[in-house]
Amino acid sequence: MSGSPSAVDVLVVGAGLSGLNAARHLVDRGHAVRVIEARSRVGGRTWTIQLGGRPFDAGGQWTGPGQPRMTALIDELGLKTESTFHQGRKVLDLEGRVSTYAGTIPRISLGRLVRMQLALWRIEWLCRKVPREAPWEAAAAAAFDARSVADFLADKVGDPDVIALTNSAARVIFGADVEDLSLLHFLHYLHSGGGLSKLIETHGGNQDRSVVGGAQQLSEGLAARVEDVVLGDPVTAVEQDGDGVTVTTRSGARHRARRLVMAVPLPLVDRIRFDPPLPAQRVALQRASQMGRTVKCVVRYARPFWREAGLSGEAVCTAGPLNVVFDGLVGDGLPALLVFITGRPAAGWSDQDPARRHQRIVDSLVRWFGPEAAHPVEIHETDWSTEEFSGGAPVVLFGRGALSAHGTALRAPVGRIHWAG
Repeated sequence: MSGSPSAVDVLVVGAGLSGLNAARHLVDRGHAVRVIEARSRVGGRTWTIQLGGRPFDAGGQWTGPGQPRMTALIDELGLKTESTFHQGRKVLDLEGRVSTYAGTIPRISLGRLVRMQLALWRIEWLCRKVPREAPWEAAAAAAFDARSVADFLADKVGDPDVIALTNSAARVIFGADVEDLSLLHFLHYLHSGGGLSKLIETHGGNQDRSVVGGAQQLSEGLAARVEDVVLGDPVTAVEQDGDGVTVTTRSGARHRARRLVMAVPLPLVDRIRFDPPLPAQRVALQRASQMGRTVKCVVRYARPFWREAGLSGEAVCTAGPLNVVFDGLVGDGLPALLVFITGRPAAGWSDQDPARRHQRIVDSLVRWFGPEAAHPVEIHETDWSTEEFSGGAPVVLFGRGALSAHGTALRAPVGRIHWAG
């Protein structure tokens, strides 16, 4: 494909949820909008695949009561949700010590529980000191941004098991270990997401429900309302002048619009040539960011034996390589455990021999759920770090010093270029 497609009012680069939602709102206001997507599908980090003839989410999956806009979109598109199965006992593998527990409180010593609760309270208290809209304006922004979360925990918590549990939570939320997280970024994300507990909990938290049929339906529904969506053609260059913006793609196509919305993962924007160049602050922020590391595995079984044994299918492991496990049976789907390998254990995961990877997964599941876990029907892995147009998951990470020094450039328009996602 080459040539000059018809001009539109607004071009949107990226057909994930952020880009398509921006496009939908612009269309609703009467603008002519075209979305350009590098992949051959919409959805970004929401991707629904077929295994055994049933849908499974290889990427983002859950929503909860603290996400009203997502709930509204699900209702608007006429989709159904189902609660994540959480009945039964959960498994905790705390530095090699395996136990089960009911409810939300793991089976650890009373003293350790007190120290963990004090740590949570301190974190929640500090979160409130970081403005949601402008974390760089916090009174202690520079001091927070100069420290890693690991530094903070070592200084204010000290207990190795409580630190290990917090690190496990960070791996799930960010795809990163506490050593690799800026304290300012950590506090800001938690404050924006309703707190650490909401972000990690199943029942009543952000893993409360799944979309029956898969989360990619959200993007597909939005794309149908936008209509003008170009797939499979990565953007390579952006030129802007006094009258508008011209976007060139890998195929040689040139798209023209009055305005441009970039809804591309921040670390990947640097792959695109901009003329004139982006401001130094914006470039510095992009180069100080990276994507988290997440491998999501669907491990299918003939039947949900863990439920029969009185287990919820949920497990947390602090040592790795597996980090968390959830029950993956949704609607009239097939029995499965959803396994996440995140943070440092995910680095180089796909470089290992597949048979060794699968054996490590099965060995851990047997340890937590019993001998029947040794016989999966299928194991499907999605390593988001190897995805060309994602670069990782679940979220963008900011290195120490990045937000306090360059954060004002995050949403600031650059001429006719705007940012989403």
